[in-house]
Amino acid sequence: MASATHDVVRDEEWLRPLPAKDAVSAPYWEACARGELLIQHCPSCGNRQFYPRAVCTACGGDPEWETTSGRGTVHTFTIIRQNYAKPFRELLPYVVAMIELDEGPMMMRNVTGIDAEDVRIGMPVEVYMVEAEEGLGVPFWRPAT
Repeated sequence: MASATHDVVRDEEWLRPLPAKDAVSAPYWEACARGELLIQHCPSCGNRQFYPRAVCTACGGDPEWETTSGRGTVHTFTIIRQNYAKPFRELLPYVVAMIELDEGPMMMRNVTGIDAEDVRIGMPVEVYMVEAEEGLGVPFWRPAT
């Protein structure tokens, strides 16, 4: 798939815990910082997968990175109304959703830019990134335009 670059918010102070960036997941987080959303695809069997793993979950093959369109659909979600840990209590209420990517795999992320009560299953969404630190971006979702 052709390279798709999405908005990257770089001027927000990151107060949440940082994602764990290891040898397997580093290309994913670095791509997010550039505005690209990656998944893995296996050239041996065609399986597409997310979250990053060292091997294909279908055949044990060697997965490669694939740039996605950054578009998907809310598969299911929950509204978090209670969380007493900082900084999450300041975000209440917020939505945690399973997003089904147009390319197939699902990923769990926050849906923002919409009132929590207005999020719906089947709602089309698009990705944007927030740079948590230099070279590490985190995807978020908002209603598709």
